[in-house]
Amino acid sequence: MTAPPEDPFGFAPDDDAPIPYMARTREYYQAIGYDTPYRWAHYVDAPFQPLRKPLAQSRLAIVTTAAPFDPTKGDQGPGATYNGGAKFYSVYDGDSSKPHDLRISHIAYDRVHTSAEDSGTWFPLPNLQRLARERRIGEVAPRFFGAPTNRSHRVTLDTDAPEILARCRADQVHAAVLVPNCPVCHQTISLVARHLEANGISTVVMGCAKDIVEHAAVPRFLFSDFPLGNSAGKPHDPKSQAFTLELALRVLETAPGPQTTVHSPLRWSADASWKRDYNNVAMLSAEELARRRREFDAQKEIARGLRESAA
Repeated sequence: MTAPPEDPFGFAPDDDAPIPYMARTREYYQAIGYDTPYRWAHYVDAPFQPLRKPLAQSRLAIVTTAAPFDPTKGDQGPGATYNGGAKFYSVYDGDSSKPHDLRISHIAYDRVHTSAEDSGTWFPLPNLQRLARERRIGEVAPRFFGAPTNRSHRVTLDTDAPEILARCRADQVHAAVLVPNCPVCHQTISLVARHLEANGISTVVMGCAKDIVEHAAVPRFLFSDFPLGNSAGKPHDPKSQAFTLELALRVLETAPGPQTTVHSPLRWSADASWKRDYNNVAMLSAEELARRRREFDAQKEIARGLRESAA
């Protein structure tokens, strides 16, 4: 980004830094009327499982927080508003050999600066299959796994992470690539990565919320400074998506120990002003905050009903 004329040192703007998602989220929910601050998962160390085999001999699985498209659950298309009805509440899996339509309308990705048109930005299965054909990796696991975006640490730790581990073991997975989208997704995926790693499966998280992932202390993390919803690369940019996955695999191969973070050199744009927008209460009017509270409450009711009916 070109420095303003008044800056003789060529410094970047002060806000051209990773977005503080934990602070933004806390301030946002307080501003719309929720008084109890959310406690983000926090660890000061992390498990670490070196690769048991070279990548060219390893079986890799994807863990995603995206949801299978269900036409009965309302608008889930590009640019759809937050859709609590499209959430899922238990671990699912899908056949890696088949095409899949996964969407992210059920989570709080950045709806201002990305439109969720290209699933390659959040679900890198086609690129992983390409790397298997090119023998960069041994093979893609027969299934990929969906991790519910759960605000409950206990449910993630006691139910969802062990279930994903059991399915990975059943598929004889050596390593996993985990791809979150929204802020809570990043926490969920971080907890799953820690559980897999502690039980012998090497992991790398590809994500955009640096503070949340590092607060949870994961083994390996590729950070892309992109709007939420683009952890696997830029939309409609195959080179960016291929580069991002390749860089994640290099982190998987070469991390010297736990809590290794690599910052991707790719930039979203030369203008970093997009970082000011996400859930920034300083840029929202009282009327807009009230409207968002009403919408959030309505979606919570929809999600609660679906969760109860599924129980």
